[in-house]
Amino acid sequence: MLSRISPRRACVLACLPLLGLSACGSTVSTSKFSGEEHEVAQVVANLQSDATAGEQGKICSRDLAPAVVSRLGGLKGCEEAIKRQVSEIDNPEATVSAVQVHPGGATATATVSSLYEGKKRSASVSLVKQNGTWKVAGLQ
Repeated sequence: MLSRISPRRACVLACLPLLGLSACGSTVSTSKFSGEEHEVAQVVANLQSDATAGEQGKICSRDLAPAVVSRLGGLKGCEEAIKRQVSEIDNPEATVSAVQVHPGGATATATVSSLYEGKKRSASVSLVKQNGTWKVAGLQ
């Protein structure tokens, strides 16, 4: 029952599956994007790289929006949640197939596609621009 899930657990369930889509052995290509779209795609590439390397500190301090980190219990809670999640990833192949920067330029959506256990999966990743830097805010 969703009402019995703590806000912290709900955030882990909502935000961290992105790691399963983005963590894989090869890098996410950002070359087909330019300008703001490239910057958004690069955040997803950074998340993938950091997850592959087991760099939960970088994920929490560089890749995720502060609101997500806060919902995970601050930096330490975030790092612990990410560490647990990354240990469960089977390394599917992923690509950023589309990026849309929304009017006003403060939010964006990246479509991340992956092949996992022979099935194609897609997720829309929400990003926010804070202090001139794009950060992952969750999945849509």
